[in-house]
Amino acid sequence: MKIFTIGFTKKSAESFFTKLQLAGVGRLVDVRLNNVSQLAGFAKRDDLRYFLSAICHIDYVHLAELAPTQRIMDDYKKRKGDWDLYERQFLDLMSARQIESKVPRLLIEAACLLCSEDKPSHCHRRLVAEYLKDKWGDVEIEHII
Repeated sequence: MKIFTIGFTKKSAESFFTKLQLAGVGRLVDVRLNNVSQLAGFAKRDDLRYFLSAICHIDYVHLAELAPTQRIMDDYKKRKGDWDLYERQFLDLMSARQIESKVPRLLIEAACLLCSEDKPSHCHRRLVAEYLKDKWGDVEIEHII
């Protein structure tokens, strides 16, 4: 099983959609807590769903259960929190939500997890992919940069 990840920040629409097509992504799984912000530009939920279908013939799904809570996000982003604490809190949340048994594997197969961060190092999409790899075992992760 292969899981891709991508962030839209610091990418043009042309670069973003081209990278998804070249990777062979069949579905984009939006793992953002807030996917309707005006700051998201071309990656705002309804626009993104349209562009993915019209340009790339890629399905769009939003899975809020793969996003951190607002409290966890605020503690990290607004209060300049510690990444290690954020990571532990989010891993605990995924475990409590039992995402490995509640999210269908077929929904994630050859899909790309989307969030805003341009690189996966300090991003929850990487944590989701690694968590599922740890639980499911047979997962290859490719970060589209």
